[in-house]
Amino acid sequence: MSRANSLQVKLEEFTRLLRIMDELRTQCPWDREQTWESIRHLTIEEVAELSDAILDGNPDQVKKELGDVLLHIVFYSKIADEQSYFDIADVMRSLSEKLIRRHPHIYGDVKAEDADTVKQNWEKIKLSENGANQPSSVLEGVPRSMPALVKAYRIQEKVAQVGFDWPTVQEVKAKVEEEWLELHEAQGAEAIEEELGDLLFALVNYARFQKVNPDDALEKANRKFMRRFAHIEHCAKRDGKVMGNMSLEEMDVYWNEAKSLGV
Repeated sequence: MSRANSLQVKLEEFTRLLRIMDELRTQCPWDREQTWESIRHLTIEEVAELSDAILDGNPDQVKKELGDVLLHIVFYSKIADEQSYFDIADVMRSLSEKLIRRHPHIYGDVKAEDADTVKQNWEKIKLSENGANQPSSVLEGVPRSMPALVKAYRIQEKVAQVGFDWPTVQEVKAKVEEEWLELHEAQGAEAIEEELGDLLFALVNYARFQKVNPDDALEKANRKFMRRFAHIEHCAKRDGKVMGNMSLEEMDVYWNEAKSLGV
């Protein structure tokens, strides 16, 4: 299939999706009743399911979940069109213009030899493009409802892109060690909570310097723990033992067996 034909197929399928959404909003009682607010929590769920599919490395499931997320984008835009706010063409036009504006190394004469420079240029352009509505802070665009671990990573990325960052990874590592000592010396729940937060923030920074997404790292650790604990439960059932009545030493035998098996 030629590139031209491929583009035509994509346009036809997108047009078909828009037509289906038009029909659902007029003919389906459930779809007709929905608002931005009523589907917001469903959108969050769909994005989480997409994230799961990506972590599972399942292309077919990723395709399905991408479709669900795309449905929500079309759904929000359809509701907006009915209220005369904007339509899906406005959404796509705004996005295309932003991508062109924020990639001057592609669509202009700016030089950007690496990804870090591209990210720095992106943030600078983002700050300058709002005119009188320019945000009062570099951090204004960080969503309030973003999970804390992801938010910490994004905060650090944003301030780093305007020059507020540690010069070397060694200094970041030293900060982690400093925060660990302060946590070790903390007394009382409130102080421990504060120092633990500082340590976690420093660890996120260390992960960023090592080009590791801490949310991905923690999720992989979660899944590994769940696999190994499931092995303990399987072995306990196999051997006629009851979880809760077993000693920690007994469970450790199964845990170490899971590790040796690469679970």
